[in-house]
Amino acid sequence: MTQGQEATIAGIYEVCIGVPDPIFAIQYWEQFGYRIGQVGELAADAAYQLYGVNSALRSIRLYHQNADHGLIRLMVWQNPTNQGLGLASMKVKGNRWATTLTADVLTILNHAEDAKAGNWAIKYTNPHWEVIYNKECKSRPFTDPAVGVREMLLLQPLTRQVLFQRFGYSLPNYGQINDHAAFKTSQFTHMGMIVQDDSKQSLKFYEEVLGLLRVRDDVETSYESSPAGREMFDLKPGEKFIVTAFDDPRSSATDLMAARSGRLYIIRFPEAIDLESRFEASQPGCLGMSLYTYRIRGIEEYCDRIQVSSVQKYTNIVENEFREKSFSFVAPDGYFWNLLEG
Repeated sequence: MTQGQEATIAGIYEVCIGVPDPIFAIQYWEQFGYRIGQVGELAADAAYQLYGVNSALRSIRLYHQNADHGLIRLMVWQNPTNQGLGLASMKVKGNRWATTLTADVLTILNHAEDAKAGNWAIKYTNPHWEVIYNKECKSRPFTDPAVGVREMLLLQPLTRQVLFQRFGYSLPNYGQINDHAAFKTSQFTHMGMIVQDDSKQSLKFYEEVLGLLRVRDDVETSYESSPAGREMFDLKPGEKFIVTAFDDPRSSATDLMAARSGRLYIIRFPEAIDLESRFEASQPGCLGMSLYTYRIRGIEEYCDRIQVSSVQKYTNIVENEFREKSFSFVAPDGYFWNLLEG
């Protein structure tokens, strides 16, 4: 892609969450530093045109400080399609989750333990220590700095979250913490999906058609190498997955300090593993995390490019609930996406 084209897309703009009760959802996300922004509606016929869902829709966009990505769209469907992924394993095709930087992972763990004691529907892991960068660098405990993260999984009926806290390093453009929020958290820094594609052909779509920057490729996580990966993704002995990441084109594949949040993590499980497919529970109309969006410039060009690509289906450009030009498509890997002009 040319330099001019690269500037037309940034990091993932929104994580869209189907909710039956926006009041509780707003109160919940306020603890993570989000606030109410735009509100919009679509009649059932218009929602069907854009999202393939025959239901009236009311949406509420939640902002996080001055972030231009990693936002939330709460989608209140008059007739939700299904209950969504709920507490399902992370090890399913169709899975979606969103990751947040925090300065206080233990406070979040405290709340998770309180919720479990109160018989809430909740699953979580204790915050595992993980060394993400410079894994080969050996440091001496109690003498050298400990450089890594504590990360935990938090699953609830309507949210699938990973929270991580950094120790010994910082990345200036990868998550801005709201210090006034109860949980001292940033906007969503990266979002994930699960696929099976040994050929890696479906990955080309994100790079060649959407114009994202491939920044990490073929990073392997195994049952043996990662206690966090093992517990979060229900790995069995001998199992592994492979990570490829796609960034805002202004990010960098070589300069760690230039990394930008809004990253898309695609986790590939080998095709030899039998994975359940749950795509029907993670698309618009469902409750829970069910859609990601990108904000782009030049929507007509994007629409033309996507229509001649290997997508499974696509819509025409219409106005979304916020009166923005928008269209949707199902990517070659089976995930439903929405693009909007901004």
